[in-house]
Amino acid sequence: MHNQNSPTLIMSTLKITKKHHKHLNNPFPSTPRYLPSIQGNLFINSQTLPPHQIFPVGKDFQLLWSTRNGGSISISHQSQPSKSLWSTIPGQAFMSAALAETEVEESRGSFVVKDRDVHLVCQHQTLDDIILINPFDDKDNDFLPDHLELDRLKIDSKIADPPVLVITGHIFSKRKKKRLQSSGIYKDIKFEKREPAASARYWVLFDQKNCNQIGFQVKIGQPNFQLLHQKASPLTASGWYRRLRRKLGRYRKRKLGWSWVFTRTKGLVTVSSSEEELGELNVAEPSAEFNRVCFTYASEGNERFFGFGEQFSRMDFKGKRVPIFVQEQGIGRGDQPITFAANLVSYRAGGDWSTTYAPSPFYMTSKMRSLYLEGYNYSIFDLTQHDRVQVQIHGNAIQGRILHGNSPLEIIEHFTEAIGRPPKLPEWMISGAVVGMQGGTETVRCVWDKLTTYKVPISVFWLQDWVGQRETLIGSQLWWNWEVDTTRYPGWQQLVKDLSTHSIKVMTYCNPCLALMDEKPNKRRNLFEEAKELDILVRDQHGEPYMVPNTAFDVGMLDLTHPLTANWFKQILLEMVNDGVRGWMADFGEGLPVDAVLYSGEDPISAHNRYPELWAQINREFVEEWKSNHVGNEREDPEEGLVFFMRAGFRNSPRWGMLFWEGDQMVSWQANDGIKSSVVGLLSSGLSGYAFNHSDIGGYCAINLPIIKYHRSEELLLRWMELNAFTIVFRTHEGNKPSCNSQFYSNDQTLSHFARFAKVYKAWKFYRVQLVKEAAQKGWPICRHLFLHYPDDEQVQRFSYQQFLVGSEILVVPVLDKGKKNVKAYFPVGETCTWQQIWTGKQYQKQGCEAWVEAPIGYPAVFVKVGSTVGETFLRNLRNLDIL
Repeated sequence: MHNQNSPTLIMSTLKITKKHHKHLNNPFPSTPRYLPSIQGNLFINSQTLPPHQIFPVGKDFQLLWSTRNGGSISISHQSQPSKSLWSTIPGQAFMSAALAETEVEESRGSFVVKDRDVHLVCQHQTLDDIILINPFDDKDNDFLPDHLELDRLKIDSKIADPPVLVITGHIFSKRKKKRLQSSGIYKDIKFEKREPAASARYWVLFDQKNCNQIGFQVKIGQPNFQLLHQKASPLTASGWYRRLRRKLGRYRKRKLGWSWVFTRTKGLVTVSSSEEELGELNVAEPSAEFNRVCFTYASEGNERFFGFGEQFSRMDFKGKRVPIFVQEQGIGRGDQPITFAANLVSYRAGGDWSTTYAPSPFYMTSKMRSLYLEGYNYSIFDLTQHDRVQVQIHGNAIQGRILHGNSPLEIIEHFTEAIGRPPKLPEWMISGAVVGMQGGTETVRCVWDKLTTYKVPISVFWLQDWVGQRETLIGSQLWWNWEVDTTRYPGWQQLVKDLSTHSIKVMTYCNPCLALMDEKPNKRRNLFEEAKELDILVRDQHGEPYMVPNTAFDVGMLDLTHPLTANWFKQILLEMVNDGVRGWMADFGEGLPVDAVLYSGEDPISAHNRYPELWAQINREFVEEWKSNHVGNEREDPEEGLVFFMRAGFRNSPRWGMLFWEGDQMVSWQANDGIKSSVVGLLSSGLSGYAFNHSDIGGYCAINLPIIKYHRSEELLLRWMELNAFTIVFRTHEGNKPSCNSQFYSNDQTLSHFARFAKVYKAWKFYRVQLVKEAAQKGWPICRHLFLHYPDDEQVQRFSYQQFLVGSEILVVPVLDKGKKNVKAYFPVGETCTWQQIWTGKQYQKQGCEAWVEAPIGYPAVFVKVGSTVGETFLRNLRNLDIL
């Protein structure tokens, strides 16, 4: 029976505003209001905490505690005890919390999460005790779980290596006489005029997960509101705190039994240089839980931060606030004038530098530090301060891991060991061009004939319009009912069979949404009605199927938490595959409404981030089940397998997804949402565990408004072909307005160029196969930012889209600007090697130098290492294919 319980976070502190149907909007929307960086003082218990001590955490990590400069902790690996993997700022609070209101504005897959009124901030912190425990020791189990709630903190005996370390204490605030924003720190956010003094318990648990990962868990208790009495100086603070300790001790012993031992409040002496004074507290009854937790720790001023999933506008995030929330990437994302136009006609549809389909709460730094969050709550990484990181979580707990690694590649390997890695792709997927086109059976056969004439190595025909098309207000769109449209594709099975006889696979399209089919004349099934009857659609607050606005029509979304959904959708995929289809685009996944009601009853805001992983999991499970059912079938080579590719994702998507693409870039040369952004997305996602990623050749989004026009030029198409010949998949897309765009089949020039670079792509297939195996074993990406191999080269650390590596042996410096016929190549400082340009044979031996390289159309700047077996084989294959 459907779970009708309301999600736990839909309450007075959350406001959801729908902007789907607002047709005239502010084209320059304001920056969302965020809770600012919270800073407070650290007070330590000098009676029980020594001035300096090293605590073991598991077998391979250690925590250093020191009272120097106000008190700090630092975590390091036993192999490098002097190198800090994570440390707090001396004398400053590393734990804080707040109770704030949240507003989410939603419009067709775009979301803005804002902080509104803040009711309470506890920015100061006491550190009461550092406790080493063995959670599997009987003597500890008598009392520790009651107070520390170790069952809720999930110490996993299969993972954690004892000892486990627990830090306990309180966070607190003091009554404010004035509104905090008057100081300028909390500008644009309304705070309570008389914020009450309050405190809450916290505990931080560190446990070793494996020899390269240490887990951390943070839990904040309920706030206790307090009355401020006479001031007490730091010298007398221990006296009043001892009186409070006795009072609370009697109460807790009476109420909690032995758990009072670890809730005891001890005398505190401040070692902070702050002149703020503590006041005596009168503890009241617990109130509502905090819904913001902040975890603050040290960073170096010149430390660069990479990762955060698939990001399109930048590689280094130092100085930025990075929100982690799955959504549409936006149209323009700051590139003008298109962002202006998109925002004007659809609320915030333009997006900004941070909007992305596939974020991840993970980073690595130029100092070889790395951390990621577990769970799916909305989070923000505040990197705006030069000396610190503050992670802000929407919730009352934090869970994550700190990684140890001596190089970026080691860190990626250790990260993907935890989150998962993709399987090896079937060889057919990476053997030749993936021809993306539409038009029906005869159009496909006609284009196939043309490609054969030009001797294009073809691996796949990807036919997204297999379900048929309809005309809407915004042009031709697909019928979202996942069965073949036999009017558009008569003789579908014969077409698939004919292509198969020439070793060409067919791929199709689907997504987790279903459209109303009342107006479709030739449907055999009505999947929307079937899903509605089974009660497997996401529901709204009234218990009805949630009709989600999407472009020109509304759709129902599959509730992927419902136990019947997966098998029902797998049967749809099976019917498709039984016709001979061997792959599909598993589109969307980023648009779950944040006020939806799910079968699981879970908070829809965190479920929103989890949804693309569930979507990938269903598709992946089907692929694995199909493969296991066809082992031993003489007609099928199980090594060939099935493939799906998708755009939406979150932290663990590399475990479930097989292949990713970057979504809907503009058909432009621009940096935030054009060809340049496709390189940034490729490299940032590779740093974040997405080993297999690529973009649509030529981009996707064309605009044909009376004043603003973005059409795919022939030059852009040709340069994008050159770029994508060095990614995992060489796949075309006609775009959202095919008639406005230059296409690979437009003329002799485009067809010849397409054939040429399909052969270039084929020429390094031997290396691609090797890299795919490496990715499946270690999580290393195919296309790599130079930082992965040259982390100490500061020039390399500043690169975004300028150049990249394929594996370690091929260096690509793409032409990404209109009209340019040369590029500036940089040869990094690192291992001793000479780079050779593939077209001219010219060699570049000097490390750390730049050189201008000629790169006319057809001859992009590509280099191989002299003496490299990979390089020599690549050049030989190019000669054999008459490319050199």
